[in-house]
Amino acid sequence: MQMGHPQEMEIKKIWAVFFSPTGGTQKVVEAVAKAAAAALAVSLDTYDFTLPKNRGEKVVFGGADLVILGTPVIAGRVPNLLLPYLKEKIKGNGAVGVPVVSFGNRDYDDALIELRNIMENQGFQTVAGGAFVSEHSFSRKLGAGRPDAKDSVLLTEFGQRIGEKLKRGWVYDGPAFVKGQKTLRPYFTPRDRHEMAIDIRKVKPKTGENCCNCGICAEVCPMGAISRDNFSDIPGICMKCCACVKKCPVGAKFFEDAGFLYHKEELEELYERRAEPEYFLS
Repeated sequence: MQMGHPQEMEIKKIWAVFFSPTGGTQKVVEAVAKAAAAALAVSLDTYDFTLPKNRGEKVVFGGADLVILGTPVIAGRVPNLLLPYLKEKIKGNGAVGVPVVSFGNRDYDDALIELRNIMENQGFQTVAGGAFVSEHSFSRKLGAGRPDAKDSVLLTEFGQRIGEKLKRGWVYDGPAFVKGQKTLRPYFTPRDRHEMAIDIRKVKPKTGENCCNCGICAEVCPMGAISRDNFSDIPGICMKCCACVKKCPVGAKFFEDAGFLYHKEELEELYERRAEPEYFLS
């Protein structure tokens, strides 16, 4: 990371920057960044802002940096709880940027164009963007095992093409083209069988009697929502990333809200087919 203004378009370092509660987005971003670093023969570093302790200070890049920035998709958009951090703490300062989103086998709707717009507003010069599949936060069926071997080929290809484009002397001439609507669509709203909206914003996981008090759930919660004095107590905001559910070694964390479970089951029924990733290079 650098302070100051960029002097020339010569990439000296690649950054894999991500928010990844259950690891899918991290795999995607690091695969792209690794391939781009190999193509450009430059060093690679990472910045993981998943946990609250890593979102306290500003992160400033510069003109010699290529930043692959990734977030998961929630309800078809960039997670709204991340917006203050992304809009206030990450500064491009002329760095080349690549927005990347990972979605759980349904769709990424306007998340990619939203992340591109955020990066542009924060001083990045976007050259490309991509949307890739990873396991859905709610489910172990949707996108299970993704990114898989087939995805890895595409992720590597994407990173290599970014590196090759920059080596050929790419000159920034405006935001990279990515799919999405100029006026962002509302967040995806789950509905019941009567087409009534299901509101799961305040739903929080429960804790079973088999909790072993290991504290892993509190350690991995990206919102710091789980009490460290009583792991069954969740006084903070839950974003339904399910890190506490999927990383609990004894399966003690679970959701029992009827609306949440209906939505989960509906997603699994409607979107079991293999969704394909796609990327865009300006």
